Amino acid sequence: MPEMIFRVRWPNGQESDCYSPSLVIREHFTPGQDYPVREFLEKADTALTDASERVRARYGFACSRALGQLQAIRQMGEPFLTRPDALVRVLSFKF
Repeated sequence: MPEMIFRVRWPNGQESDCYSPSLVIREHFTPGQDYPVREFLEKADTALTDASERVRARYGFACSRALGQLQAIRQMGEPFLTRPDALVRVLSFKF
């Protein structure tokens, strides 16, 4: 399966490289686009769960790395959930 990295900038200016075992991320995010934190977390949940399920369909087991990435994204985003103006920017995709 083609893997990809999507780079994001958090509301505090910190940037992170996030892993996906599938290109499905492209269906949920657009490089250069800002997302309210809650929306970003919801989209990340859907996208990385879908990516993990694609691995399951192909190999018979979920992708623990995708699920671990999702947990890391949730932890990074949680402190910003109380700030309705906080945005996460998807910077780029790397294939």
